[in-house]
Amino acid sequence: MSEHAALIAPAAAKFTAVLRGMGEADLAARTPCTEYDVRALLNHLLYWGPWLEAAGRKAPPPEVSSGEAETDLVGDDRLGAISAIEEQTARLVEVFGAPDAWQGQTTFGGQPMPASMAGYMVLDEFVFHGWDLARATGAEFTVLPEVADAVYAIALEIGDQARAMKVYGDEVPVEEGATTFERALGATGRDPGWTP
Repeated sequence: MSEHAALIAPAAAKFTAVLRGMGEADLAARTPCTEYDVRALLNHLLYWGPWLEAAGRKAPPPEVSSGEAETDLVGDDRLGAISAIEEQTARLVEVFGAPDAWQGQTTFGGQPMPASMAGYMVLDEFVFHGWDLARATGAEFTVLPEVADAVYAIALEIGDQARAMKVYGDEVPVEEGATTFERALGATGRDPGWTP
């Protein structure tokens, strides 16, 4: 809940470190999200970021003329897209780094939801999509223990709902002795041992 607000900035820092190391050739790389290559995953982040920011501010959602699949927000400007995601990330940190953003009710995609759910989504985006991009591009990705604990607890709490909404894949069994973060990855449908 609101105690997760303090985890947003450190999670975002790890996420943006991966973004800054990406090169042009990385855009076509496969990611652990089977429906996305790196370019499509960047597009996903750019598309949904404003929705998450609006949810955190309890403001009206952005006006859009087409869905994610029909929208190309990356174009031919990789550096511009990465810069835009970094700026978007900074705004999300500002919003969800404040405990008030996690309180009460909000809307996302036109649907009412607890504001804490929007916060969970932001933390998940930074951590799990940060890992996805790192795996796809060969970058290092580390997660603070308290962040790993939080995203694992979130994955267990919302797992059934997230799988029903196709946000998480089917749970992937992990080895005995797996780390908390590896368990979190498995709970979201990711194989901790995935390689391109």
